[in-house]
Amino acid sequence: MKRSWLLLGPAGAWLAVFFAVPLGIMATYALRPRHVLGGVYPGWTATHLSRLFEPLYLAVLERSVVLSLIATVLALLISFPIAITIVRATRWRALLLFLVVLPFWTSFLVRTYATIFLLRDTGAINQVLQFLGIIHDPLRMLYTPGAVLFGLVTGFVPFMVLPIYASLEKLDPALLEAAEALGATSWRRFLRVTWPLTLPGVAAGCLLVFVPALGSFLTSDLLGGAKVELIGNLVQNQFTSARNWPFGSALSFLLLLVVMIGMLLKLKLSPRLTTNDQ
Repeated sequence: MKRSWLLLGPAGAWLAVFFAVPLGIMATYALRPRHVLGGVYPGWTATHLSRLFEPLYLAVLERSVVLSLIATVLALLISFPIAITIVRATRWRALLLFLVVLPFWTSFLVRTYATIFLLRDTGAINQVLQFLGIIHDPLRMLYTPGAVLFGLVTGFVPFMVLPIYASLEKLDPALLEAAEALGATSWRRFLRVTWPLTLPGVAAGCLLVFVPALGSFLTSDLLGGAKVELIGNLVQNQFTSARNWPFGSALSFLLLLVVMIGMLLKLKLSPRLTTNDQ
């Protein structure tokens, strides 16, 4: 038993140094008076925590949560057919999985700039639409909430595909054959067999997309410009241009609170999902 605890020592030390200690520092900064040149003064104050409930910052948080939820739902709608296709394509499965993982081989910043070239007024999408005669003037797609949503979905789709694929791969084909033999249509087989048995993978994929989408600042900064500000941009600005480290720390804890709520919901639903999977 003692050896088992000793094996947890390196992981515990890693979490303490790179997770617990930074959180403690951030919590301390959130309760300190702000220094005009950055950093903090000695003493304690709850001013920065009370500012979190101002309508301006609550609106930014609401916008961030809504966009992240929409991006998660769209990623799920796109990823489920992709995962089913990969599972059924026995011959090309390795190639398709390689194509799903391929975006991880390039920088997220490079992929975001590629999205800019697609969405700008002289980008590929507008040029194709004008060439086909569908539109006469370029559509304004860049620096809009839709552009940010597009960037979030395309950036995090692989995080949704892989967990769903793992759940579908474990699905016993005999169950679908039995449902078909009992007269179930393809849609009914999906709703009564495939969907319930893949819920653990769906939940994991939704969490893997929602959490990074909520804290993302690069996508909204480049694709949304100054018109679409998410909570990630707000935190970044407080630590850089505004030099308000205490309020940036308080905003970070607000973001952490929302993420923890999502994690708790996932843990609460896990027993039900496991029961359905069995």
